[in-house]
Amino acid sequence: MSDATDEFKNILGKATGGIRWLWSLLPPLHPAGIPFVAAFAVISLLLTMVWDDFLGIGLVLTLWCAYFFRDPARVTPTDTSLVISPADGMVSKIEQVTLPAEFDTDDTSLYTRISIFLNVFDVHIQRLPADGIIKEVIYRPGKFLSACLDKASEDNERSSVLMETTGGQTIAFVQIAGLIARRIINDLKNGEKAVAGTRYGLIRFGSRVDIYLPSSVAPLVCVGQRMIGGETVLADLTNTLPRNGVVR
Repeated sequence: MSDATDEFKNILGKATGGIRWLWSLLPPLHPAGIPFVAAFAVISLLLTMVWDDFLGIGLVLTLWCAYFFRDPARVTPTDTSLVISPADGMVSKIEQVTLPAEFDTDDTSLYTRISIFLNVFDVHIQRLPADGIIKEVIYRPGKFLSACLDKASEDNERSSVLMETTGGQTIAFVQIAGLIARRIINDLKNGEKAVAGTRYGLIRFGSRVDIYLPSSVAPLVCVGQRMIGGETVLADLTNTLPRNGVVR
């Protein structure tokens, strides 16, 4: 009995030490990820008691989960005329469309929609793209199609935000659930003051974020370009001249 207890303590000590070491290598963790990381760690410890060789696998899985929910600091430009990327990921499409149908508005004008696809290795925390006032926050249930599909913007579960910038212009941004993502977190409230770069939400496990700009505003990014949420400049609301470029 004593030998079994000593062996268990030895395994537990190794696993705990390994997790602490790996944890020290990670950036800060978003609070929504703590239950998931804890679950991975506990399950790994339990399985290690049955199969010693699972220790390494469990540590890697726990590390990956913590890495997914990482919350790195970002340096956001302070020019109030700029629109900043709300998410990490890659620009998958830029097109002219109307605002999402769920908004209570008579605005039928065209907007430039920039779609940013997030894979499972991207930071999945979303940040406010501009300074202003939140006008509407609407959650809409839907399907869980692959976020890279065109119809995901209309058919998938999503959380949509309409805001007025400090310059009086209307922009919108939408969190879209993906094939694996089944939970959207959005902490914004109607009438809330928005400050560019502030964290406002998270989508779990693969997703997409769309941002809608006035059609008169020229995007400063191109399809295939990588975005850093809270840092990459998508557009200057005072600029109407497009910037051409290619991803090399």
